[in-house]
Amino acid sequence: MQTHRIAILIPLTVGACVVLCTIFIHALAVSATVSFVRYEKKIGREGADSWIDGAIVALAMSTVLIAHLIEIALWAVLLIICREFPDFRTAYYYSAGNYTTLASGDLIMTPSWKLLGPLEAANGMLMFGVSTAIIFAVIQRLIQARFVDLRR
Repeated sequence: MQTHRIAILIPLTVGACVVLCTIFIHALAVSATVSFVRYEKKIGREGADSWIDGAIVALAMSTVLIAHLIEIALWAVLLIICREFPDFRTAYYYSAGNYTTLASGDLIMTPSWKLLGPLEAANGMLMFGVSTAIIFAVIQRLIQARFVDLRR
């Protein structure tokens, strides 16, 4: 029974470390997005023009997308370290499937590390939720800035 607990704890502990890293990466992306939007407000471009607002939203979306791609790569590196896949391309493909909860099942992990798959899927769902929230907040802020300008 003790061996079974260790077999579960090792992938959970290793996976939890990667989850913490992805939280940090995403926090950097959110912080950069917030700083950028504040800067745009400070210089008066926020809400000034539809094209500028569109560019602000596109940059916010691009920032969080890059964060997701880096986070998927981090999981892929872990899968290579755990010797689950022979190359980065295969590991990245598998990781992207799990992270996005799309996993098609064409690649299968060994039983000892299988628990990383659902953990990565839960991590991806949470990070996509954070991304959706920040993009929504940026759009809402731009709409409010535009509304304030219309009332003047």
